[in-house]
This record gives sequence, structure tokens and C-alpha cells, in this order.
Amino acid sequence: MTNYNAANERVKRQYFAYLGEAQGHNEQTIDSVAKAISRFEVNTRCKDFKLFHIEQAKAFKRDLANQRAHRSGEPLSKATLYATLMALKRFFIWLAGQSGYKSRISYSDAEYFNLSAKDSRIAKATHPARVPTLEQIRHVIFNMPATTEIQRRDRVLIAFTILTGARDGAIASFKLRHIDINQGQIDHDAREVQTKFSKSFVSTFFPVGDDIRAVVADWVAYLRTEKLWGLDDPLFPVTKVAVGENLRFGVVGLDRKHWSNAGPIRAIFKAAFAAADLPYFNPHSFRKTLALLGGELCQTPEQYKAWSQNMGHEHVLTTFTSYGNVSSHRQAEIIRAMG
Repeated sequence: MTNYNAANERVKRQYFAYLGEAQGHNEQTIDSVAKAISRFEVNTRCKDFKLFHIEQAKAFKRDLANQRAHRSGEPLSKATLYATLMALKRFFIWLAGQSGYKSRISYSDAEYFNLSAKDSRIAKATHPARVPTLEQIRHVIFNMPATTEIQRRDRVLIAFTILTGARDGAIASFKLRHIDINQGQIDHDAREVQTKFSKSFVSTFFPVGDDIRAVVADWVAYLRTEKLWGLDDPLFPVTKVAVGENLRFGVVGLDRKHWSNAGPIRAIFKAAFAAADLPYFNPHSFRKTLALLGGELCQTPEQYKAWSQNMGHEHVLTTFTSYGNVSSHRQAEIIRAMG
């Protein structure tokens, strides 16, 4: 059975280059597009894209709707169906404008990848986000042990995330040079830090409590004065594993290296919330906590603009609409108070 088509592979490579170089998409996005196209090719048995017909799109939609998720065994969600089909729609729209395909694929053919209007509304429906309260976060931080280097690092990681609102990708790449405890600032230098859209900015610590700030300050002082680490060393170093006295590999402390990705950070968060007997909240949810806190503390448009910029947002509406949704419980309280 043919598991690839050489012509398809060549044009896919061109499309992925277009997504990355011309559209500016990251590798994660391109990988998801590649997965969607691969699913379609499995369905057509790698038939040449030049032989595309709208019946292929119809058959693929039916097949996709009957597929089940590998882990849960449940039917694929409407959101997954929508994302997969939209990736294919955009691909065939692009393909219809390429040499060798123009006479074979029309732009309107790509419309057959659309979900029904009803399923599209379900796929794009938003659900109330689960957001940890500042009290829950503080409970997690001060419930964590801080005896060993590893334990201290893990506790500071939680405290630093709510103090700065930094994204987990950036946190994994911060160096000691990027934090200024005296000024209470963190430098998101895109030349060295994995910031979103490679955007550089300086943010000030959020007013979430002197106790949380002290946890971070003590950690920076420990790395600089006791371990004698320099400005180019990581703020959150990886766990060092080596052969111990029992001739077995084990944890022996911290290594002067950065995490390669945010996976270990999320694992630390998951373990910390479980130990505190609370549901898991991922690092990104802390940004929603800060957005809601800003809504409570900011009294003027200028203050909210400053708060928004401190989160790395160029536009206040990004903070207001994407992060600042009022919870259903708080919504009810506000409406009742108006009466």
C-alpha cells in the first residue's frame, strides 16, 4: 500500500515553507497543519492532489466524524473537526493558486471542507475558563516544601509565574541577567528569551503580595551569592542527574542549563496543585488570574492600559476580552447588586 506521494510531498514542503516564512507561523502550528493534511492523505490513499475532487472532501468529512480519539476513545470533538477541516481548506485555497494546480482545483472546491453551520457554532463556542484565585495560588506556594534545591526551585517557579505573569516558554529561557529584584522588573529580551511573537518588553512585578515577592528574591540571592552563578546562568535550572554512591542514576541537585521546553514546568505545576489538594491549573491560567486582579485594582483607563502592557499586550482589548472575562458567579453578584 502506498504511504506517500512524491509530488504531494514536494508541494507540501513548499506550503510549510510558505506558512513559516511568509505567514510567520511557528513550528507547532505547522505541525498541526501537517497532521491535518496527513489525515486527508490517509483517507485518499495518498492520491495526487492534482486529482482532487469535491467527493474526496465529502468522504473525508464523513470519515473524520466517525473517528475516535486515541486516548479517550470518544468521538473527535467538534473543535478538532473544525481545526482539521479549516487547515485543509486553507491548504487547498493556497494550492488552487499554484502552478500545475490552477487548472485542476478551483477556489470554490475548498469550500467543501466546511462544517455545517450548526457544527461550526458548536466548535467555536467558548466555555468559561477555569481560573485559580490568588488565595489558591498562595496556598499552593506556601504548602510546598523548600528543603532541597529542587524543592526551592519548584516553589519559586510557582511564585515567579504569578509575580510576573510570564508565559511558561519564556520562564524556561530566562537568565539571571533578566531579573532585577531591586527595581522589581523582568526583561523579556526576545534575543535570548522565548517570548510570544518574539516581542521584547520590560515588565514590573505585579502587586500580588510581599510574601510572594520575597520567595523569588531569596531564590535569586541564593543563586548569586551562595552558588556564585553569573548573569548568563539560568534563573530556573534543570535537575541534575548523575551516578550516585550506589552506582545508580539519581537527582544530585541543579545543573547550569535551561529547560529545552516548558514540559517540566507544567509537570511541576501539576504536582504542586495535587499536593495542595486543589484541581490542576496550568501556568497560563495565572495570566487570567492577573487580568481579573487588574479589573479589580485598576481605577482609571490609564491604569488598566499600564496593567495590560505589563502583561505584554499591545492592545487593552486583548487583556479585556481574552483574559478578563467575568466569572458566572461574579456576574451574578454584580447584576444582583445593581438591583
